[in-house]
Amino acid sequence: MRAFGRTLAFGLVASASPAFAQYTSYISEFIRVNYTLAGNWNSSTSVAQETIANAAQWWAAQGPWSVMNKTVLAPSNDPHDYLSWAPYYIANCSNVQNTTELTPQQIWTECDYQNEDGVFSPDVRLVNDTGHFQALADAVFYNTLAYKITGNDSYANIATWFIDTWFVNNDTYMNPNLEYAQVVRGANGSGNGTHFGVLDLHDMTKIASAVIVLRSLQAATWTSTLDQAFTAWCTEYVQWLTTSSLGLGELASTNNHGTFAFTQVAAIQAMLNDTTAAQATINQYLNGIYQNQIIANGDQPLESARTRPYHYRAYNAAAVITIHRIAEYMGVDTWNTSTAAGANIQTAIDFAMPIAPGADLPSELYPDVAAVAAHFGDPTGKYAAWLAEKDPLYPGEANFFWEQPLSDSGLKVTEQEEINPNGTTTTGSSPTGGAAKSGAVQGWTSPSDLLLSLTALAISAAILI
Repeated sequence: MRAFGRTLAFGLVASASPAFAQYTSYISEFIRVNYTLAGNWNSSTSVAQETIANAAQWWAAQGPWSVMNKTVLAPSNDPHDYLSWAPYYIANCSNVQNTTELTPQQIWTECDYQNEDGVFSPDVRLVNDTGHFQALADAVFYNTLAYKITGNDSYANIATWFIDTWFVNNDTYMNPNLEYAQVVRGANGSGNGTHFGVLDLHDMTKIASAVIVLRSLQAATWTSTLDQAFTAWCTEYVQWLTTSSLGLGELASTNNHGTFAFTQVAAIQAMLNDTTAAQATINQYLNGIYQNQIIANGDQPLESARTRPYHYRAYNAAAVITIHRIAEYMGVDTWNTSTAAGANIQTAIDFAMPIAPGADLPSELYPDVAAVAAHFGDPTGKYAAWLAEKDPLYPGEANFFWEQPLSDSGLKVTEQEEINPNGTTTTGSSPTGGAAKSGAVQGWTSPSDLLLSLTALAISAAILI
């Protein structure tokens, strides 16, 4: 019997699909809680703060999201079950011997599916609980940070509403498991999820840390009722992660899959105030699979062996950094923990920096470099110089706010707003001298602001039931 849900009369429906993101969706983050709550931020982060507020407004306009939006159900036929298809499995219908064109449903059930690492199945996002969850996490992450930066309750109301919709509301909640994540389709598939699907919810770290901040700030809409319901959901989910065959299989993975599984467990345990369990989880990772993830020269061989090595190095490094951030929140410094080869995350980033990205996005590594610079220091300026060369607008990126101390390399950027032909606005950083966006972070300046403000007020009234 489900005991953690409730129904709120928002009078609003969950969004069918997220729009293409105009703001960075970071691979992995756990909010630097103590730094964020302290509030004594360097003035050099002012543009980054504006970026966060604008990103929060943009994401707010896209949601909320729910597992109920998909048109294809999991084999359980329960719409509350999360569903995704294994992304790198491609249909090969040579086994069917068909004489007429196959329908999509026939392809999904009658054709064999073959694994092609790094190659996305063209129809894999027809079922997009994966994309919806990522959008949810980013919206909660940005709106929580914007709430602290601006003091505007509307941001907290949005974050609270979105969390309630995905996890708690009786009409739209997700069942707290991933039994049908990354299902291998086809005649040769089982129809059940695979342990690789645990990766789909790796952004739980953003949500867990956001909840810690909302609690700490005593956000009005983060009520004790909602806190208890979300805590119940997370307790059941982390139990599934640490006892089910799929969860245990992912925790046993030696590459980035395992790292991200540990970040989920530790972040949720920290959010549940079970610091003993969270520290044990972090120690299990650092004394276990981490020991063979970075070799003496800084390479990550399990990631380099993949079809997109630049991407996977940055991907796993981001998760390792998140492990350190969770430990840091609990007052433990694990950043210098060495692997069996005597390397650590700084060694890994130093190795990755001079390597050409190939066909991968160069920017995937930038947040990792900034995080290493912020923690280990940058006495020679090599990290800041590298960032300035690769991205002259990096002081205007959202992560420049929390990756401190970090030099801005003397680059002066300003947040600008561009009016598009359709009347919408696009906001982004530009070098000083561009058309600066008017207004301070505390103000509402885009055409969608009034709608956001009114919506947030309605949410506030509804959620305090």
